[in-house]
Amino acid sequence: QLELVESGGGSVQPGESLSLTCAVSGHTLDPFAIGWFRQAPGKEREGVSCIGSVAGDILHADSVKGRFTISRDNAKNTVYLQMNSLKPEDTAVYYCAQARQASAAITTTEYDYWGRGTQVTVSS
Repeated sequence: QLELVESGGGSVQPGESLSLTCAVSGHTLDPFAIGWFRQAPGKEREGVSCIGSVAGDILHADSVKGRFTISRDNAKNTVYLQMNSLKPEDTAVYYCAQARQASAAITTTEYDYWGRGTQVTVSS
């Protein structure tokens, strides 16, 4: 059974960093794109960053470009999201998800399997 589990969330001050991890179990993630999404209270879930199965196939939302980095380790069935220079508007529950295709996509409709999320709070 496919399962995605996020970890690494927490509370930080503006300007600080966090590293999120998405551990995939149940099958190999190698052929699939993996995305990170977030949902703040009262807002729709939005795409943050995603990484395809081909090297260099990466997309970021404009709001996180230059601050967030996504990477994957297929041998460990794990995807990472390094978040630097965090801002209060980055506060949300962060989810990882597996797409049904290999290429990166930042829209929720391309993703079939979701984790339960991890809370990220940025506040002074």
